[in-house]
Amino acid sequence: FRIFASLNRTVIMTKEKFIELLRNAVCNFGEAISTDDGNWVVKGFVDIHRNIYTISADTKVISKIIELYIFPKIIEFAAANNLTIELTKEQNFYPDITFKDSDGNLFAVDLKSSYRKSPTHVNGLTLGAFTGYFRERNSLKNITHPYSAYKAHIVLGVIYDVADGIDECKTYTLDQLNEIVSVINNFQFFVREKWEIAIDRPGSGNTKNIGSVHKIEDLLNGKGTFSELGEDVFNDYWMYYLTADMARKAELPKPYYTNISEYKKFKHIE
Repeated sequence: FRIFASLNRTVIMTKEKFIELLRNAVCNFGEAISTDDGNWVVKGFVDIHRNIYTISADTKVISKIIELYIFPKIIEFAAANNLTIELTKEQNFYPDITFKDSDGNLFAVDLKSSYRKSPTHVNGLTLGAFTGYFRERNSLKNITHPYSAYKAHIVLGVIYDVADGIDECKTYTLDQLNEIVSVINNFQFFVREKWEIAIDRPGSGNTKNIGSVHKIEDLLNGKGTFSELGEDVFNDYWMYYLTADMARKAELPKPYYTNISEYKKFKHIE
């Protein structure tokens, strides 16, 4: 569905301006999901009998609840900048949110979250498919608008810690609300273009998704594999990247390349 923000002023945005405004806005997103001491405001699920069930540390569950809690902030951001927003039609569509300015410029924003594995590294993010709409850039399959129609492809990221000692089998009453330990805490938000934080390997297992850097400093500062090479190289690399299975189906003895060093040799880049 489509949500229309207030049209109280005209703002026609460049990619850089949109990212700057969104980056400024997420500075206040933490207040929507965390307490003053940095704990998650969500304690569990409540049933009609007023029982509270603790939340699993499952990343899919956590990421969905985070999305629901920051959505009002997304609406505020859109309204403040004369943007309309369009959500995905289906769960597996890209992107999570499409922003449109008054001149019709489109900006793709995907909401991504990951937990800290250490003080310096996260578990990693998947940055969307490198097949399908990524290669067929005028296609509408599994995407809200053609990939080529967007001025920028942006990640709104959330990093968090997972609390120790959570008993997922324990239930509480509403009177015990303050006794429940939040399953996650210590949130950190960032806004980066997808290509800036991408690496030269798929994100997980055999899935055809682009992987991200794992070092927190690199996520925050946009220091991925392609950050110095540029967006055009990122696009070209992933446009023709093949897994071993894809190479076999294409009747090739092996993929053209499997990492950035091999890509540079393949493309004769110094």
